[in-house]
Order: sequence, then C-alpha cells, then structure tokens
Amino acid sequence: MESDVKTPGSSYRQEQATATRVRIAEAAQRLFARDGYAATSMDAIAKEAGVGNRTVYAAFGAKREMLNLICERWLERADARGRARAILGEPDPVTRVRGAATWLTVLYSTDFDVVLILDSAIDEDADTRALLRTKLRGRNRVMDEIVASVAKDLVLPLADAQAIYRAFAAPGVYGALVVDSGWEPERFEQWLAGMLVTQLLGDPA
Repeated sequence: MESDVKTPGSSYRQEQATATRVRIAEAAQRLFARDGYAATSMDAIAKEAGVGNRTVYAAFGAKREMLNLICERWLERADARGRARAILGEPDPVTRVRGAATWLTVLYSTDFDVVLILDSAIDEDADTRALLRTKLRGRNRVMDEIVASVAKDLVLPLADAQAIYRAFAAPGVYGALVVDSGWEPERFEQWLAGMLVTQLLGDPA
C-alpha cells in the first residue's frame, strides 16, 4: 500500500511550482494591463517573468489559464467571498445595502487593472469567453444574493433592484469617477451607498 504522506522533497517541489506559477501570472498581469490581453504573447510573458518558454507552457497551457489564476488571486486579496458572507449576516437592511457598496468598492480598488483586463478579453476565443462568462456570473450571483436578502424592504421589483446594482457595477462607472475624475475609493463608496439606499430602499429617513 502506497503512503499518501508527502515527502519533504515533493512538498518543496510543489511550493516551487506554485511560486513559479504565481511569478508568471504576475508578469502576465503587468503585460495584459500595459499592452492588452490580445497583444501579449506567451513569449513576452516568459521574458517578463524571467523564465523559459517551456516553463510558461508547462505551468499554463494557455493565456486564459493565467487569466483564471489572476482573477482568483484578486478575489482572494479582496476577500470577496468572506466580505459577502459578512454583509449577508448583517440584520439591518440599510446596513446590508450600504455593505453592497463597500463590497464592490473593495473589489475594484483592490486591483482595478484586473477588472479592465477581464473586460478587454471578452472578445477573445470561445474558451476565454466561456471563462469570463463564468467569472461574471459568479460576481453577479453574489450581487444578486445581497439584493435578494433585502427583498421585503425594496421599493421596486427585485429584478429591477438587482439590475440597478449591476448597472452601477459596470467598470465604466468606477473608471469614470475614480480613475478619470480622481475620486478616492472612499468617496466612490459613500456615493454608491447613498445611491443604492435611495434607489432600492427609498428615503432612508
């Protein structure tokens, strides 16, 4: 019977392989943000990461696999799933709706480059589009769940309330106010919280 216990050598190799994948993904993110997803080649990523082409292909068979890791690391840094659970645990509907603004602001301010990269990659091959649709569905599912949790307090139909939240989550809104107009993320959060409370719950007074 073979043992399932990992040897120190195998554990070290796995750690090295993980570190290499992260290094390549970070290099890819820099290039995707600077040059665009479509224009960035695997060779360019290898050069940016300081590794050989074979290493890049061994770690990632395609650019979309890098995109997936970039996205997952971004969600982890923003603690997107944990924050969503905390917001849903709030008993007060106004606090929960304001939390929806916090969730989106933290997600975008953690690394808006990733948002722009995902947005720019939507016109790529079918497999990449499928990956991006999955990521978008995951984001929308969290957002819809937050709004649905205050359904009995809404002043408009649930579907309309969810659509309004998703409209405010369009990258162009954050980009226009924070990136282009120089708003601090905190100001964006306060503005969005006020808009969501008013639009979804009516006059908070």
